Amino acid sequence: MSEQLALLVADVFEAAGLLRKMGEGVAAAEGQTQARWQLLSVVSEEPLTVARAARRLGIARQGVQRVANDLVREDLAGFHPNPDHRGSPLLTLTPLGRTTLERITDRASAIHQVLSADIATADIAAARSLLHRLIDEVHRYEEQAADG
Repeated sequence: MSEQLALLVADVFEAAGLLRKMGEGVAAAEGQTQARWQLLSVVSEEPLTVARAARRLGIARQGVQRVANDLVREDLAGFHPNPDHRGSPLLTLTPLGRTTLERITDRASAIHQVLSADIATADIAAARSLLHRLIDEVHRYEEQAADG
C-alpha cells in the first residue's frame, strides 16, 4: 500500500508541475504570471490582508507582499483600510483587476473543457474525493506530529 501511495504522490507532483506550466502560459497570454493570477483569484472572493492571502495560498507572506505590490502598481488591485487592524490593509481587486481575472479564467475554462473532454465526470469527482481524503490525512498527521 505504501508503494502505491508513493507512486500516487509522484503522479500528483508530475500533474502539478504540468498544470503549473500550463497555468503560466494561460496567465502570460493576459500579460500576467501564475502567482498574480492566484492572488487575483484569492482576493476576488473577499478582500484579504496579505498575511491571510498568503495563508490561503500556502506560501510565504513576503512573496505575496511583492506580488500584491506589483498588482497595485499596475492598478489591478488596491489596498484599503482594514477596520479590524489599522496596520494590515485589505487587498481588493480594481475593475481592471476583475476584468483581467475574468479573461484569464475564461482562457483556463476553455482549456479545462479540452482536457476533460474524454474523462468521465464521475472519474474526476472520484479523483477529487481521494485527493481530499489524502489532504485530510496529511493534516491529521501534521497535527499529531506537532502534538507529540
